[in-house]
Amino acid sequence: MIEIHNVSKWYGSFQVLADCTTSVNKGEVVVVCGPSGSGKSTLIKTVNALEPFQKGEILVDGVSVNDPKTNLPRLRSRVGMVFQHFELFPHLSVTENLTLAQTKVLGRSTDEAKVRGLKMLDRVGLMAHKDKFPGQLSGGQQQRVAIARALSMDPIVMLFDEPTSALDPEMVGEVLDVMVQLANEGMTMMCVTHEMGFARKVSHRVIFMDQGRILEDCAKDDFFGQPEARTPRAKEFLSKILQH
Repeated sequence: MIEIHNVSKWYGSFQVLADCTTSVNKGEVVVVCGPSGSGKSTLIKTVNALEPFQKGEILVDGVSVNDPKTNLPRLRSRVGMVFQHFELFPHLSVTENLTLAQTKVLGRSTDEAKVRGLKMLDRVGLMAHKDKFPGQLSGGQQQRVAIARALSMDPIVMLFDEPTSALDPEMVGEVLDVMVQLANEGMTMMCVTHEMGFARKVSHRVIFMDQGRILEDCAKDDFFGQPEARTPRAKEFLSKILQH
């Protein structure tokens, strides 16, 4: 579903991604982890061209992200993205947030978009809040609306960029529950997250990054179960997070 070949990116002379290569198969859940500033969020944002890159190639379902001829709005409409800070429109109701992109990008009728949006809202357990505005919801609820909005577009892939890091600890679980449910239903997912419990429970593979490079790309059981076989940097990272 996602193929990343030798992708490198610079901000001026500073290299943020260095020769990154990996892939995500249909129905696979891949967790991207690593220390802050390691390039995780940048990597995931290159997948739907929110971040341009200077070298390499990325294919989503066979479509080249960096080909000038690629219709990026259409590509992005098939790649659901959930951000750290929800990114809901504060002046629109929950229902309007769910229907706007469907009508503008997919060309659905308002009624059709509403039916689809409310179905996804029900799926994340928030139907009772359909007429509220984002400011009337908790952070966890807003993030679940953001997931419902992404799902309303019928994506073939879902990208999550630290979806729980801006939430109070009590709200993290409700968002992760929705993500676990999606994973169990076979959604192809690439998640940047610090939630190692989620990674151990749901992911098929773990990618570990440091200083813009992919240092580990292995099965979940190998990453967590065989720390002694990991690179020194990954071993150090694991020793800090696993002891708690």
